[in-house]
Amino acid sequence: MLLVIAMDVRMVVGTNVRRYRGDAGLSQEGLAERMGVDRAYVSGLELGRRNPTILTLWHTALALKVPPSKLLEIDGPLF
Repeated sequence: MLLVIAMDVRMVVGTNVRRYRGDAGLSQEGLAERMGVDRAYVSGLELGRRNPTILTLWHTALALKVPPSKLLEIDGPLF
């Protein structure tokens, strides 16, 4: 049986990146600089328009100084 996930994981990651970036007092530009990417990439990530690789999630977590698992945490029910 195939389970359908009601929440797009890209939006989960984007919401969490935005939250932790704010907690760190970083602008999108500041986070982009730490990650070595363009500000537009961070914007797309936060909007759920990017499908980050595991390597990108790792670098994002390092830049935000949070465990990578924090970027995949979901508030509320999965299904």
